[in-house]
Amino acid sequence: MTLGLTRFNPASDFGRDPIHHFFNRFLEDNLQSGLEANSRTWNPAVDIKETEEALTLLAELPGMTKDDIGVSLEKNVLTISGERKFEKDTEKENFHRIERSYGAFARSFTLPSNVKTDSVEASFENGVLSIQLPKLEETKPKKIEIR
Repeated sequence: MTLGLTRFNPASDFGRDPIHHFFNRFLEDNLQSGLEANSRTWNPAVDIKETEEALTLLAELPGMTKDDIGVSLEKNVLTISGERKFEKDTEKENFHRIERSYGAFARSFTLPSNVKTDSVEASFENGVLSIQLPKLEETKPKKIEIR
């Protein structure tokens, strides 16, 4: 009987074993997710649409209530702020992955000069903040009749 010599190469052999591959992937996914969740800053997604009458700002704030959100307007700068808290009961829950972002946020938008700042209105429904920014009368488009 002849014995062959097999060289051990940790870089290539580690990936061949399914158990090692699974364990490596598990650690990579969980450690990376935890690091990303802690290092990410959270800014809610915002859409801004315009009609002849007003600008409307829509911000996605799932899992929050209107008491968690602040809206302020100062010197033509609209600011939305708040905090989505991570509520974890460590005795009953064991998270395997956390991808949603948590923590404080603040987004500011410089408004155009044609916004009627004394008539801004905000509402909150189904996790969406809607802010109506009416335009000044003199800046609305006007149809001019030709005689």
